[in-house]
Amino acid sequence: MTKSLMEYFNRSPRIGTIGTAARDGRVDVAVMGSPRMIDEKTVVLGSGSNRTLENLRQNPNAVYMIMEPGKGLMDWKGVRVYLRMKDLATSGPALDEYRRQIASAVGEAAAGMIHALVTFEITEVRPIVDMGQGWEQAI
Repeated sequence: MTKSLMEYFNRSPRIGTIGTAARDGRVDVAVMGSPRMIDEKTVVLGSGSNRTLENLRQNPNAVYMIMEPGKGLMDWKGVRVYLRMKDLATSGPALDEYRRQIASAVGEAAAGMIHALVTFEITEVRPIVDMGQGWEQAI
């Protein structure tokens, strides 16, 4: 992966959706603005005590999708970043630091809603509209 993916992923403002599934296959999708790439293979996400977090406790796989509308379907930009959870912290210095960063960026109320810090490994990147093109052409 290149630096351009990290720059695109971390651009602000931006919002995307995260898809997860429970052990029994029940799926969920949630709007999230907090995921950040911290290096070329790692994404961190601050999560509330919600269905996304519960699903990740049961099944470590997720996909984060960033979309930018275009004039027509083939003009849309974006990526699907496939993830596998490596760590889930509900306490400790990493979570405390993440909450401090969120409080500084968007306020104490938002930081107070963060129950866990989830660390993912990126397993695959695909364009939002996959017609055999590489993800590099999709951003």
